Amino acid sequence: MTAHETLSLAYDRGMLTVRLTRPERQNSITATLLAELGAALDLAERTEDCRLVVLEAEGGTFCSGMDLYDAAGTGAGGPDASRGGTEYYALLERLTSVGRIVVARVDGQVVGGGVGLVAACDFVYATGRSQFSLPEALWGLMPCSVLPFLIRRVGFQRAHTMALSTLPVGAVEAERCRLVDEVTEDAWPSLRRLLFRASRFDQAVVGGLKRYMRRLWIVDEGTREYAVGEFARLMSSDAVRRRIAEFASGRAATRFSADRP
Repeated sequence: MTAHETLSLAYDRGMLTVRLTRPERQNSITATLLAELGAALDLAERTEDCRLVVLEAEGGTFCSGMDLYDAAGTGAGGPDASRGGTEYYALLERLTSVGRIVVARVDGQVVGGGVGLVAACDFVYATGRSQFSLPEALWGLMPCSVLPFLIRRVGFQRAHTMALSTLPVGAVEAERCRLVDEVTEDAWPSLRRLLFRASRFDQAVVGGLKRYMRRLWIVDEGTREYAVGEFARLMSSDAVRRRIAEFASGRAATRFSADRP
């Protein structure tokens, strides 16, 4: 297993496992994580017999979205927010177009931008403990880059209500709305079936099918520009940055309690 700053990689018989390894920061999204995820996808494409990329995480939180400590510490507005938003959106696009089958193996909380990572994957397997939420409105933000990919997976209305309510969606409900393909405590049998099937067809089929499906969908270059621009605009607000700083320091933790109305 190869160690990196934010994740580890392991390859075995056609399957590259990418594990997020910062549980102390809830496997949050940073520039380093985005770069290392991109490099992992590069490795998968360079490895001729690789068929599956499995994304998983340590510590009971699959991914908590944007690293609020970094955002609070840097005031991440303006150009910084635009650059970060562009890199994040580009990774989601890459997941939907890379010539390998990408699987999210979820066990625990998935928050904000983490929902985008899951929604951009080809298959999602989640344990019954898993929950998915979009809390951005609590900070005066919107899940700008998440929504195009979430709508693609679950439809407009369900994505709309997740963003507007900020309430967590449990694994069973996530399966019902197709954010999750299967609720299971052991994803290995499903992964084995996928790997067996994928090994039987030409590698180019995966990338070709993904490109074709993307052309059938409404997301285009204009969507990326609008999503990133809106995120940068919101992150430039003093009120938004103040709320993020309060949450990061723990003073506003009750705003994001799944057990509170």
